[in-house]
This record gives sequence, C-alpha cells and structure tokens, in this order.
Amino acid sequence: MTPLHALAIFAAGIAAGTINTVVGSGTLITFPVLLGFGYAPVVANVSNTVGLVPGSVAGAIGYRQELGGQRRRIMPLAAASALGGITGATLLLSLPASAFKAIVPGFIAAALVLIIAQPRLAVALEHRRKPHGRAGKLATVSVFASGVYGGYFGAAQGILLLAILGLALDEELQRINALKVVLAGLVNLVAGIVFVFAAHIAWLAALLIAVGSTCGGVLGARAGRRLPAPALRAVIVVVGIVAIVRLV
Repeated sequence: MTPLHALAIFAAGIAAGTINTVVGSGTLITFPVLLGFGYAPVVANVSNTVGLVPGSVAGAIGYRQELGGQRRRIMPLAAASALGGITGATLLLSLPASAFKAIVPGFIAAALVLIIAQPRLAVALEHRRKPHGRAGKLATVSVFASGVYGGYFGAAQGILLLAILGLALDEELQRINALKVVLAGLVNLVAGIVFVFAAHIAWLAALLIAVGSTCGGVLGARAGRRLPAPALRAVIVVVGIVAIVRLV
C-alpha cells in the first residue's frame, strides 16, 4: 500500500464516520475506495465493517445526552440488531463471493433511492409517528431485518433504521438518530467479531478506516444538523453510482 493510498483510505474513513453518525451510508464512501485500490468485494466489505466500529462508538459517545432515558427502549432493539447482524454476517460468509457481487449492486441502488427520497420520507414520518414509548413487535422485527442487511452489507442501514424508528416512536429526530447510531454500530460490532474469526480481513485498511471513522464519529456528533444534507446526499449518490459501475 502506497502512502497516497493509505491517506485516501484514512480520509474515506473520516468521511464515513461523519456520515454514519449524521445520516448513515458511510459504507458508500469507504467500500468503493477499497474496491478502487484492488481489494476483492468480500474482503473490502468485511474490512470496512470492522473498521467502522470505532466510529460508531465515537458517535454514540457524542450523542450520549440524546441517549439519556432510552435504556429500556434500547435493550430489545439491541438484541434484535445483534441477532440480525450475526445472521447477515453468516450469510455473507456462507454464500459464494459471486452471489455478493451479484446482490450488492442492487443493495447500493436501493440505498441510493432511499438517500434521494430521504427528504420526502422525513416529511412523511413526521406525520405518521405513533405515540409509543417503546418500539412495537413489528418495529422490532424490522430492526432485526435491517440488522441482517447491515451484517451482510451495511450501506444505508442507518437510513433504514431512521425510517423504522421514525414510524415506531414519537420522539425527537435527534434522539432517534442517537438510537440509530447505537443500533447500527452494534450490528457492525457483532458482524465484525464474526469476520475476525471466520473471514480474511485486510488489517491495514481496516485500521486506517478505524482511525479515520473515529475522528469522523466525533466530527459528526459535533456537527449534527449543520452539515449540508443536500450536498452530502449528492456526494453519496455519485460515489454509489461509481460503486455500481465498478461491480457491474
């Protein structure tokens, strides 16, 4: 790995950590960068998942005030996320690499649609939130399903969680976002543990992403609503299209 490549991966980690904390979809930054430097798709995916874990921890710490009073709500959703993450990681390692290359472009395309539709989705969620202190059974099952998706390939997992939690909970968006950071980070953590014992990880790349995503998690938690969301979505869409082209 050249110094320039290392710097690019580190910078991508910063961007991904920031995006994951504020919105979700940081994988659409780091994953294409790893592909561009010649890593195989599955290796890039598992290395990216491991590398993004510290960024989620940093983001959760930054949102600790918004997490206050949500412990009873978090516990069942955390269990669903963990089970989903383990399931998704197991599927990734069980299915052939060719299946991943065939499936992931569709995942990225779906993620880009969600990103583009996010402003309208946010408006719709504002009118459909239900006054429940805890997420119901349907929401818990949906969180499990998002965990399976995140364990297999995590792009836009955060946006899926925002949609699910926004429909299920009558809460401020910042508190929902804090909960999203924790759940998505937990999925990456359990999937990463599976990958450490059962997959080939490009450790230098994972380390660079880990350091960068930690910085990004701190920046994302501080910046919050100040980041220009339309510009951010535009960058993610461009990078996502590049990833689809490379995989196809």
